[in-house]
Amino acid sequence: MTADEGTWVYAVAGSIREEWFNGTAGVAGRPVRAVTAAGLAAAVTRVSLAEFGEEPLHRHMEDLAWLEATARAHHHVIEIVARHGPVIPMRLATVYYSDAGVADLLARRQAEFADVLTWITARTEWGVKAYAAQRPAEPGPPGPSRQAGPATGGPAGEVTGAGPEGPAGPAGPEGPGGTGRGAAYLRRRRMALSAKQEARQAAISGADAVHAGLAKLAVAVQLRPLQGPQLTGQASQMVLNGAYLVDDARSGEFTAAAQNLASQYPGIRIELTGPWPPYSFAAVDQDAAVDQDAAVDQDAAVDQDAAADRGREPGR
Repeated sequence: MTADEGTWVYAVAGSIREEWFNGTAGVAGRPVRAVTAAGLAAAVTRVSLAEFGEEPLHRHMEDLAWLEATARAHHHVIEIVARHGPVIPMRLATVYYSDAGVADLLARRQAEFADVLTWITARTEWGVKAYAAQRPAEPGPPGPSRQAGPATGGPAGEVTGAGPEGPAGPAGPEGPGGTGRGAAYLRRRRMALSAKQEARQAAISGADAVHAGLAKLAVAVQLRPLQGPQLTGQASQMVLNGAYLVDDARSGEFTAAAQNLASQYPGIRIELTGPWPPYSFAAVDQDAAVDQDAAVDQDAAVDQDAAADRGREPGR
């Protein structure tokens, strides 16, 4: 080991065998190893602090391609460990200066890690996101009226193309009860805005109902902050971003319920992802784990929820 390298930590489990990672490239394309202590094991990789120290990580967070590649490598290792039993995923960019620091972490937090591993055994996480159904575009403003020529009957009985003295000219009524092109546009605009507000409220109510129905089938639930289009890549507004810890024996019931609820609320579109390792429910108080051997303050370096989504969800 050299002073310019640190130890990236992926996950903690009861046991980890290095042959599980044969042919697997970890973060930065480096091999994955195991550090053991106190009857526990951590999956780790040695990384360059010139790239993965705290200051470089701050810069890298602006590079979405780098962030996505790193998050995918991180979560891929976690998923390999999860195939063999319960696993505690560590936050993206958990970096210690040495393997000894990781071993010390396992020894100091042994009881807490063991309790969490027992609690999540035979349980997995499902992600549920709901988006408001897209509506047709709002009506555009009226086009310019012809200033001369005979009056003609327009769509829906509107009068268009009348001259200055005609009923749709400047002297014609344009107020709420008017019959000119501008008045008709304003009426359509008001109707569209009212329909948009009603659709938004229906989407929120539908999302609340979906969440309530799915929460009954879960042993634990976590509602995350709603994400904007720049993170989701969706034009539609997100109205639900939930994580649900479900007993493996009830996974089929949970997915069937999600599909059934989606059919009951056409005002929303539901995305169901999983099963995942219990990212949202297996975390210990990792802030308490940060000590003098920690090379990175994870909260300062990484938007954890956004990075997790970019790393593990399909279509990213």
